[in-house]
Amino acid sequence: MAYWLLKTEPSTYTYDDLERDGTTVWDGVRNAQALIHLRVMRAGDGVLIYHSGEQRAVVGTGTIASEPYADPRAGDPKLMVVDVEGTGRFDKPVSLATVKAEPLFDNMALVRQPRLSVMPVTHEQWDRLLALARG
Repeated sequence: MAYWLLKTEPSTYTYDDLERDGTTVWDGVRNAQALIHLRVMRAGDGVLIYHSGEQRAVVGTGTIASEPYADPRAGDPKLMVVDVEGTGRFDKPVSLATVKAEPLFDNMALVRQPRLSVMPVTHEQWDRLLALARG
């Protein structure tokens, strides 16, 4: 099992939307490195959902619900998507400032490559983010 962080702009799609929808197609990824990450995702992998923009916080968890597949709406087989299922909203979102203050996250793409929208998360980082969300 692998762990990932997916970024979304709340003006486009929020964790509320994911809860309402249950499962969604995670699309719109165009960055080459982010697409590489999408291509290696597997059903059952864990996901952290991060709200970018003004909130800048990890807000909940999810699961990759499908194997990667070509975006049926893009008309380009290189553009991949996965289905994502929400599994739980954080009572206490974990802010980017909190992440940056922890040495464990120094090498995390969220800190080092802030514009990347799909990124791997280590098991240790996953566990720590869940602990921070619990307070």
